[in-house]
Amino acid sequence: MPSFPSFSHFVPIVLVGIGATAVMDVWLLILARLGVPTAGFAMVGRWVGHFAQGRFAHAAIAKAAPLPFEHGLGWLTHYLVGIAYAALLVAAVGRGWLVQPTALPALLFGLATVTAPWLVMQPAMGAGFLALKTPAPMKNCLRNLANHTVFGGGLYLAAAALAAVQA
Repeated sequence: MPSFPSFSHFVPIVLVGIGATAVMDVWLLILARLGVPTAGFAMVGRWVGHFAQGRFAHAAIAKAAPLPFEHGLGWLTHYLVGIAYAALLVAAVGRGWLVQPTALPALLFGLATVTAPWLVMQPAMGAGFLALKTPAPMKNCLRNLANHTVFGGGLYLAAAALAAVQA
């Protein structure tokens, strides 16, 4: 049974999480440059920022009171979640994956992480489960799937790069 990584794996996990999240951000930047709408992290920051006031769900996050630090909080949350996902991946597949990473577990895990926006974030931010309250739910779900697949690829690429440097 896989166990949670030890403290000695903390730095590699953080680096893999940051690297994977950065790969996803490059992907989102490319999409934005091609004119494909991408989610801004300010709304994530607004959502998380309202937690301190005991507000976890909104009818429409864009209509919630803006917070002066929401953009930075959104980016911080984005990267902390990426690091947490890296830790969960290592906990699920074992610490050996950091030494000899393989693509399939990372890609499958990346795909699995799409459940968080579909079932938690989007409903809590007013978009509904599976973005059903948006004008184009299928398009949004497919975009989420692509983004999280890229994140999974980023988990593998970051771990492979780290393993190569440490070899």
